[in-house]
Amino acid sequence: MPLNGRHLIRDMSPSERIEGPFSISNAQLGRTRSEKPYLRCLLGDRSGQASGRMWTIEEAVFRRVPTEGFVWVEGETQAYQGELQIIIHNIDPLEPSPEQLRELLPASDRDPAEMFEDVRGLLATLAHPAARALAEEYLADAHLMDAFRAAPAAKSMHHAYLGGLLEHTLAVMRLADAVCPLYPRIDRDIVLLGVFLHDLGKTRELMWDRAFNYSDRGELVGHIVDGAIMLHDKAHQLMSSKGVRLPAGLLTVLQHIVLSHHGEPEYGAARRPSTPEAVLVHMLDNVDAKTQMALDAARPDRAAAMDLGGNFTEKQWALGVKLYRPNPLENGQ
Repeated sequence: MPLNGRHLIRDMSPSERIEGPFSISNAQLGRTRSEKPYLRCLLGDRSGQASGRMWTIEEAVFRRVPTEGFVWVEGETQAYQGELQIIIHNIDPLEPSPEQLRELLPASDRDPAEMFEDVRGLLATLAHPAARALAEEYLADAHLMDAFRAAPAAKSMHHAYLGGLLEHTLAVMRLADAVCPLYPRIDRDIVLLGVFLHDLGKTRELMWDRAFNYSDRGELVGHIVDGAIMLHDKAHQLMSSKGVRLPAGLLTVLQHIVLSHHGEPEYGAARRPSTPEAVLVHMLDNVDAKTQMALDAARPDRAAAMDLGGNFTEKQWALGVKLYRPNPLENGQ
């Protein structure tokens, strides 16, 4: 049921008065052409996000508004360049109740337990006993796996919802499972295990018990380096607890996948992909992340709210382009 009887964002239409709690992210103080301050932000609930604008705001009021958190908003919706936009009349910081919080944080539509079993099933197909043993060392860490099932994959970019990290990881593992047979000289175990490991540092980088945000460790260390540190620790735990020593070089090439999966230093990679398996993991990670970004922007699930007549989205900065919305085959003509 919608919170307090109000519409969720996905069900909103233009020229509708709104009032209620929302998550807020990326709150910024802009300036109009006449140098008047205004608020620009993203407002969200469990169904999605919409851009918010408050065209008249005192700087003292802006300082009370959290950059990332929750707010009570009164305003109205309008169509703007094919997007739904929320014009804010009044805004106040909010400490949500547990009931409100469940309505304000987006979550995967898929069952986390079911997705996790699919991940476990793919890891069970690893051929090398040391690779399987390393995977089992991770799977046996109940605290880490609980976080893996719950965490978003990002604060706002892709799969930014509860269960998003698991959903993204499973999708890339399935891509790897399909693609590896096309390249007989690639080592499937290294690719599949590398995909499983590549984003696990996000369980330490991100916080999701309130608004999605970065932890102190996330800001200071980050998931790429933390994932490589975690892998080092797990390999040594495997040796001390089970007596299993990884083949020479395996720890290094797996750490390299974790450190290089963003591809370029400007995107956060500590190293550029420098093994065939690292190149493939980077490319498959990009396939899922960027395809999901494109679909979320151009063909969102909340179609009723977004179908306002525009053929193009706003510029998607992560992709560098505006996206064309129409699918000419959608109606089967």
